Parts: sequence; structure tokens; C-alpha cells
Amino acid sequence: MKILFVIDTYKSNNNGTSVSARRFADELRRRWHKVKVLCVGESGDEVYGVSELRIPVFDGLIKKHDFTFGRNDQKTIRRAVEWADVVHCYMPFALEYHARTMSEKLHKPCTAAFHIQPQNLTSSVNMGKIDWVNDIFYDSFRLFIYRHHTHIHVPSKFMADEIEKRGYNANIHVISNGIDSDFVYTKRPKAPEYCGKTLVMMIGRLAGEKRQDVLINAVKYSKHADDIQLVFAGHGPKQKEYEQLGRQLKNPPEFGYFTKHELIELLSQCDLYAHASDMESEAIACLEAMSTGLVPVIANSEMSATPQFALDGRSLFKPGSPKDLARAMDYWLDNPNEREQMEQRYAAFAKGFSLEESVSKFEEMLNEAVCEMA
Repeated sequence: MKILFVIDTYKSNNNGTSVSARRFADELRRRWHKVKVLCVGESGDEVYGVSELRIPVFDGLIKKHDFTFGRNDQKTIRRAVEWADVVHCYMPFALEYHARTMSEKLHKPCTAAFHIQPQNLTSSVNMGKIDWVNDIFYDSFRLFIYRHHTHIHVPSKFMADEIEKRGYNANIHVISNGIDSDFVYTKRPKAPEYCGKTLVMMIGRLAGEKRQDVLINAVKYSKHADDIQLVFAGHGPKQKEYEQLGRQLKNPPEFGYFTKHELIELLSQCDLYAHASDMESEAIACLEAMSTGLVPVIANSEMSATPQFALDGRSLFKPGSPKDLARAMDYWLDNPNEREQMEQRYAAFAKGFSLEESVSKFEEMLNEAVCEMA
């Protein structure tokens, strides 16, 4: 098939949806499909590029989240859709709306994905926990985008339930974003700078809803506080605030961007993985950490899909509670033999979320959409 992905921001390494889209595209090409992308950027062999849509007042905040919106370039959108056998829209924004409209005009099948929780948007203006505000976004997305699609891809059962209860009536396909095959159980000696330290890692944008502040504050309550070294993989609008907060610790947290190879190398040296986020549609980073042999401690938030990955209650803590996170971390750090046994179990569990299996399910969804239009 000739498959067109429509996604405003495609090349970001700080956006889980962008990373997943690139992995899906690569795997689909490996299976002899042709994949091109309609996104913000320069046009090329595999890219139909559109210019950036700037939004006054909010533009700076959007940039801090490493995101860009695409303009309604009808000429480019038409050319992209004309090329495709099937179109898949990743986001609920203007570029995807116009790509879906063009698909309808040209009688091309078009599927959608629901990766962006409204809470990811509303948290940026400190309204992430106000239900009626989030419901407005859910309703708007449904009315303007998703009611026009017969197939919607969601990354977790949690997200399927969230949109079904809000009246999304399409055929909903639960397909994980999938773990890259390079993330496998690996243990390496700690680098010299980490020798004698307890290494705890969290991956994700440094944004309010991700709650890295809870992990930083949890160290203060841990009996292992003097030994813990936190490492945050990601960047975002909260970085300076979190750097300031972390200066209170004996070992100030490290913040940085890591390539895939560097990330795997670092995960293989860690003692524990923490995921403090209040809101997640899946959190593939947590699964990848588990697959390398790390026991997770996960915020048991009702607005997050990630608690589904906890194999038992020892890996869960009360969301937003540094003290309860410290308790959970201390349990695993105080019981290394139990932790080692569970590392094997978590790594085995994560194998059920392979990228290859996810892409196979995704192919099935696209084929269904194409057959319906035949």
C-alpha cells in the first residue's frame, strides 16, 4: 500500500507520538509498503512539507512543548492525498482536518488516531484536572474530527474507554505504540560517575502533567536519599523550575536528551524506573524501561493508562504523593532479591508489546478501511 501519515510535528524526539509515527513508518517500509508523511517542514522524497501555523500569544508555550501546527496548504495536501492509497491522521488539529476533508473529496480511505489527551493541552494552562474543560475538548474533537472517521487507533484500553464513554462511535482499534526491538533485557556495570549511587530514571517531556516534581520531592523522604541519583531524559517548559527544585538534593538531578543508543546504555545501569505522570494515553517509555530489565514504580492515576503495566501493587503509588512514591521506591531498594526476580517478569511482560505485533494490527486496520472503500 501507499500510506500517508498526517502529523503536524514529525521529527521531534521529545514527543512520544512523533517517535511512534517514525517507528511505524520504518517498520511499514520494511514490510514493503510505501510511506510518506504530510507534516511541517521541507518537502523531500518521503515528506510533503507545509509551513508552520503560528498562534499569537500561545506560540512561545507551544514551542516549549516541542510542537508545531501545520498550515492549510491545499495544493500540498491535495498532492499528498492523491498519491496515497490510504491516509492516517495522527492529531485532532487543522492539518489533519483538511487532510481528512481532501480524502473525502478524492474518495480515499482515511483513518485516525487518538494519542493526544485533552489533559495534555489543558495542563499547559493549569486546567488539566478540571473535568468540564477537558470534556469540552473531547466533544470538540469528536464533532470536528473523529465523527467523520470509521476507524480510530488508540494506544491503550484506557483511551478506548475514555472516548467510548464520550460518544465516539467508530470502530476503535486498541494498538500499542510498540517497543523498539533494540530495548531488551540488559545489565551493565555503572559508569564511573554513577558508581556507589542508586540510579533512578524517568523519561518524558518536562511538563506539568508529567509530574517530575513528585519524583524530585520523593527523594527527600527516601531513606536512600543520600545515594539516589535521578536522571530525567527529556526537555520542556518546566526544566528550569525542576533544576532549581533539584538543587535541594545531595545529588542534584541530571537532565538531558539521549539518543536511542545512549538511552539503552543508561537504562541498563539503572536500579529503578519511576513514572510519576498524572496523565498518559500509554507511556511507551515506561514499557521500554521495563523491557530492559527495570522494575517500575507508577503513579496509580485514574487519568493514566500506565498503571495497567504494574504487575502488582508494589509498583504503584498514590498519584501526586512524594511520600508514597518514596515508600514504593524504598521497598524495592530495600529488597534487591525481590527486585531482581521482578526484573525478569517485567521484561517478559513487556515482550507482549512489540513494535512488530503493533504494526501487524495497524496493517489490519488500514486494510479494513481500504476494503470498505472498494
